[in-house]
Amino acid sequence: MRLKSLEIKGFKSFADKTVLHFDEGITGVIGPNGCGKSNIIDSIRWVIGEHKISNLRSENLESLVFNGSKSRSASGLAEVSLTFENTKNLLPTEFNTVTVTRKYYKNGESEYRLNDVQCRLKDIHNLFMDTGVSTDSYAIIELGMVDDIIKDKENSRRKMLEQAAGIKIYKTRKKEAKLKLDATEKDLARIEDLLFEINNQLKSLESQAKRLRSILK
Repeated sequence: MRLKSLEIKGFKSFADKTVLHFDEGITGVIGPNGCGKSNIIDSIRWVIGEHKISNLRSENLESLVFNGSKSRSASGLAEVSLTFENTKNLLPTEFNTVTVTRKYYKNGESEYRLNDVQCRLKDIHNLFMDTGVSTDSYAIIELGMVDDIIKDKENSRRKMLEQAAGIKIYKTRKKEAKLKLDATEKDLARIEDLLFEINNQLKSLESQAKRLRSILK
């Protein structure tokens, strides 16, 4: 699996449609301060499902949409698309090319699309589950993350090694299984309460039936 291209339109400082093509190997985005390098990283994290707005260096979703300038009118839509080459079938789909798109409209509507077919955020997460691509992936490293790795801030080195070793998927599945188990235990507790109530009602009905039989005799 290889990232082929990134298409940005109306996202933060990218008013016009901008397409970045990525060659094989490691790709670095360089440029002077204020040219939009961090916004490129933000757009990648956003399209693969980042929902914590502070991680996108913004105050709210509306601020992700290009807000206009002296010479340009504001955009009504933020749209980002990531295209991956999938010739080795690392992504669980029959397509050799996979494009993930996220859109956000200023009226509050949003959508995800997978190869131009509308889908859910969960579908995107499931698609990348065992690939090392996620909102906190070390496959995409910004400047601040380098300092975190060097200083081992919040066990960042361990997290990076776990991602490289493919351990994260098992932690995710363990967490999901634990949530399902907790939900099942709550359901069982509720069922026990209902059975207790039903047994009490049955005892009351049995007592009434006995009294009625004694009266009829």
